[in-house]
Amino acid sequence: MKKNMGVTDRITRLVIAAIIAVLYFTNIITGTLAIVLLIIAGVFVVTTLIGFCPLYTLFGINTCKTKTT
Repeated sequence: MKKNMGVTDRITRLVIAAIIAVLYFTNIITGTLAIVLLIIAGVFVVTTLIGFCPLYTLFGINTCKTKTT
């Protein structure tokens, strides 16, 4: 898999996932909404760790800077 996520995108996803986790563990969000948001947060963390987002390939998005030599 070729990386298609830049550093800013990856940091943003981690921050959003952390906010969702804090909201869940402080019981601010509960129920079905909490479950859906936790799944999204999990996807954000996984895609951040591997640096590849499958949806980006479907839409032709690439936020990763290319190296020019």
